[in-house]
Amino acid sequence: MAGSKEIRAKIKSVENTRKITRAMEMVAAAKMRKAQERMRAARPYAEKIRNVAAHLSRANPEYKHPFLAKREDIKNVGMIIVTSDKGLCGGLNTNVLRLAVSRMKDWEGEGKGIMVCPIGNKGLGFMSRIGAKVKSNLTGLGDTPHIEKLIGAVKVMLDAYAAGEIDALYLSYNHFVNTMKQEPCVEQLLPLTGEQMGTAKGSWDYIYEPDAKQVIDELLVRYIESLVYQSIVENMASEQSARMVAMKAASDNAKSVIGELKLVYNKARQAAITREISEIVSGAAAVG
Repeated sequence: MAGSKEIRAKIKSVENTRKITRAMEMVAAAKMRKAQERMRAARPYAEKIRNVAAHLSRANPEYKHPFLAKREDIKNVGMIIVTSDKGLCGGLNTNVLRLAVSRMKDWEGEGKGIMVCPIGNKGLGFMSRIGAKVKSNLTGLGDTPHIEKLIGAVKVMLDAYAAGEIDALYLSYNHFVNTMKQEPCVEQLLPLTGEQMGTAKGSWDYIYEPDAKQVIDELLVRYIESLVYQSIVENMASEQSARMVAMKAASDNAKSVIGELKLVYNKARQAAITREISEIVSGAAAVG
């Protein structure tokens, strides 16, 4: 059995660790509320632009945008993978990367080429380690993402699609369900389909100013950017929730470990006292 001094040192060490995890839990809880508010604030815009895009896709204008045209022969696939910049958030990043890699293996089995755009340090590091072809990347978004920071990385993938370098574009991220549940998912971004954008009611016709091409080009690019932004704020809300839960579990585990160590310490201390009493009694008996 370890000595009393060693056990006291372990108890002190675990108590210090518990202080850190408790502090991180409280910080994550505060950030989680802000991230959830940001996520909910972004949803009305995303829903409105989705409706407008759905109406335009059924308006039958004289101009058909390439994003709306389905390609029969898909040879190359692009994927935007959203992860966090930091760790200590449980299996959040592992789950979404596992799902992404599973899809990538399926595509490789079909003989398709794959290009990726990791958003977040964890995704970039993982894709670099497995040797994936990284077309563009984005890291260091911080706690408050801004859509203007996303435009560069996303535009590289959109330009690759427009140029025919990729024939389909997918988005992988963690969908926020609630504080205790986050679901990794993969959604198709391009080509856009009616199912993705929702069903537009009635027949729609538009008068375009200056012309249909310019209006639809701008709108559909903004629509894709809004989808990516929404996925990032969903992922950030998931990240803070997962980190809060993980740090709470770590704090609870540390509390259990401290309790067990204190029990061991008390047993060791009692054994030492009993041994000392026995030695005193034996010494007194020998003298007498």
